[in-house]
Amino acid sequence: MLIITMNAYLLVIIGLILLVKGADYLINGASSIARRFKISNLVIGLTIVAFGTSAPELIISTLASLQNNAQIAIGNILGSNIANILLVLGIAAIINPLKIGKNTVWKEIPLSLLAAIVLGIMVNDMLIDNALSSSIARVDGLILWVFFIIFMFYTFGIAKVGNDDSEDLETKKILGNAKTFLYIAGGLLGLFIGGKFVVDGAVQIAQSFGVSEFLIGLTIVAIGTSLPELVTSVVAALKKNPDIAVGNIVGSNILNVFFILGASAIVNPLPFDPVNNIDIIVTIGASLLLFLAMFVGKKHLLEKWQGASFLLIYFGYLSFLISRG
Repeated sequence: MLIITMNAYLLVIIGLILLVKGADYLINGASSIARRFKISNLVIGLTIVAFGTSAPELIISTLASLQNNAQIAIGNILGSNIANILLVLGIAAIINPLKIGKNTVWKEIPLSLLAAIVLGIMVNDMLIDNALSSSIARVDGLILWVFFIIFMFYTFGIAKVGNDDSEDLETKKILGNAKTFLYIAGGLLGLFIGGKFVVDGAVQIAQSFGVSEFLIGLTIVAIGTSLPELVTSVVAALKKNPDIAVGNIVGSNILNVFFILGASAIVNPLPFDPVNNIDIIVTIGASLLLFLAMFVGKKHLLEKWQGASFLLIYFGYLSFLISRG
């Protein structure tokens, strides 16, 4: 048991190193693409970076669905979306206040809120239809994918018209094609392998202490799969690139529900226990809180004190989960 635990800690350490370097490479490569094609960093954050940092959630939830483990699949997505807003954006805002563009405030953030609400409706068959059980059925997964396709059309649309809130993309160096590809490929590979190492190691550690699978999904796995978003957004905040920092999180949350959970449900319907509705409510509440924060204090700016408040709420939620068991 001691040897297994030591190996698990080693996996976590190696995974964190890969995550840090992978995020740095991905940010540089993605920003280069934005400058080359004169596409706003927000669009890059919503697409390339969001897909890349959501890779661990995709792998974990799909595998969990294939293995008939809906607890991990759903818990991973709910926990990741909560952590992305309260933990990741909280830390990023403390490092450097995040100026959020008008499009993000009025379109992308409400869309992430809509994703959480749609999910809440889909998993409550027992409450809404008086069904004998609740689940995300295959047809629900297909509906989620329709929302995903609509989101992609919207993203391509704003890529064509540009974004007035983005920085001047002409003022920074553009990498060569080969170097850009290597940066993005290496970054995504580092994020994927690093995220898997961290999750595998953390799950082994958690299981050695006898923690329930649903709690693992909401906490250890969720935080582990959110580490790419955390590192990427922190690096973007340090580089004073709020469009990628925020676009990465909002895009990831939308993709987590519409694309990843949709795919997981299509692979295998996901049963849901209504007792876990509190976590759906927290997911919806986190997105709503982010939207409301845009109008408190300095308009469209996530300030340091707001980031600190997000962190306090997140740690309070973790304490509740641990006490619930």
